[in-house]
Amino acid sequence: MRILMVTDAWRPQINGVVHTLERLSETLVGYGVETRFLTPEGFRTLPLPTYPDIRIALTTPGRVARLIEAERADHIHIVTEGPLGWMARRYCRRAGRPFTTSYHTRFPEYLSARLPVPETWAYRWLRDFHNSGQGTLVATKSLADDLNARGFDRLKPWTRGVDTAIFRPDRGRRLPFARPLFLCVGRIAVEKNLPAFLDLDLPGSKVLVGEGPELDRLKARYPGAHFLGRLPVEDLADIYASADVFVFPSRTDTFGNVIIESLASGTPVAAYPVTGPIDIVGDGVGGVVDDDLGQAALEALAVPRADALAKAATYTWTACAEQFLDAVREALGRRATVALGD
Repeated sequence: MRILMVTDAWRPQINGVVHTLERLSETLVGYGVETRFLTPEGFRTLPLPTYPDIRIALTTPGRVARLIEAERADHIHIVTEGPLGWMARRYCRRAGRPFTTSYHTRFPEYLSARLPVPETWAYRWLRDFHNSGQGTLVATKSLADDLNARGFDRLKPWTRGVDTAIFRPDRGRRLPFARPLFLCVGRIAVEKNLPAFLDLDLPGSKVLVGEGPELDRLKARYPGAHFLGRLPVEDLADIYASADVFVFPSRTDTFGNVIIESLASGTPVAAYPVTGPIDIVGDGVGGVVDDDLGQAALEALAVPRADALAKAATYTWTACAEQFLDAVREALGRRATVALGD
């Protein structure tokens, strides 16, 4: 089987979407599946406002349609709702091709954090995009429940995995920071809600790994925190395993791959009881979720590191690949109900 992934998110971006696609593609080889990608590579691009490392492809629906046809794929999966995603959707609708989509980003919340755009408008736009396919893959039950309440249908589970060969507890080392060490990893951007972490009155040290548009402002505002920038994956794995607690302050992520990377490193997690954290450590195994993030961080110090490892073991790339293939097979077995010209 050949599957074409259409995605506006791709290298050199470093984020959960790109990482998931790369690992999924590697895992699908074992199932006899060839994965091809239609990405902004090969097109003229423009930087997305406030996200200069995200490049938006400049092309035409006709060219995208020709590229899709040339791939001769058995199935088309549309990963993102950017220009390539919308043009691929248009092609599939007109050609009567079944396709699936996946929901990775709470775009309405991200947009409203920057511009006076009502979230309901963006959700209406996204609902039209996703409901026109044969299934939308979502990472967690709480996200599926939320989207279902907003009118999204045919939602399919699609878990994530973690590479335990890289993220593992024996990589811990002594670091030049006062203990306990509270760690946060991710994009330094407004939607990550980092002041909720940086404002906490916690003992020891606060360490942040990542880059983004808010980096300079937050470094100036919080001189007592340690901003390490972007790190190679090996160094990142060392930091995870060396921390005492991983703090995840975001309220808008749909999963949080960094959470399971931390767990696989033996480091417990503290977070708000929202989509992602509540699905992963909401049962109290491997971490603590609480509306009082500071309290969650302090309580997480007492969480056994063995519990974190046990929870991480439940997230595998094999399960991720099998759930993805289940959704693809179901879509291929269902007639595409599309309207010409949509």
